[in-house]
Amino acid sequence: MLSRRSRQGCRLTFAGLLFCVALIAAAPAAGQSTTTTTTTSTTTTTPPGAPVGAPPAPTNVATILPGGKASIPAGAPDSVVRAIQAANRIHRRTYIWGGGHRGFKAKGYDCSGAVSYVLHAAGVLSSPLVSGQLASWGAPGYGTWITVFANRVHTYMYIAGLRFDTSPRGEWIDQGRGPRWRYTLRTGTGFAIRHYPGL
Repeated sequence: MLSRRSRQGCRLTFAGLLFCVALIAAAPAAGQSTTTTTTTSTTTTTPPGAPVGAPPAPTNVATILPGGKASIPAGAPDSVVRAIQAANRIHRRTYIWGGGHRGFKAKGYDCSGAVSYVLHAAGVLSSPLVSGQLASWGAPGYGTWITVFANRVHTYMYIAGLRFDTSPRGEWIDQGRGPRWRYTLRTGTGFAIRHYPGL
């Protein structure tokens, strides 16, 4: 049996050995830096930790700005720019059931009124539709820039990768009900997925 003093010595030796192994393992990571790859006349900077030759981040994705409005991605078609601008105009309006159905301009909007307002601004809808009608609007499937999710009781949309929705469902930030840019996406389960051809 080992004495108390020799057991402590073994523990210290083992701890020292683990410390050395950790330092050796961390040494390559400490030397990492941003890499620059040059091809012909193009220079790309790869973020630390990204594999060399990784594809660039998508450019058709908007972001939510500090004030709650959405940015407009570079290269967005005019109709998408108008859609984002329209959504930004009403993004803090009150939720009013039936709002936006008598006309596109209203004091507040419900889900289909808000989606109709944005689609009208994009130039792809001539009069407001209820959510059940939006479930058969346009063409089936996801759009490149704008996708509408609709069933007979609710509708929302993705514009340039962001969710525009009157429902806070799935949100970790409580922004309340009403037209808002939401920080989380929804799965689309139970909804018809529609888009306007070319968008």
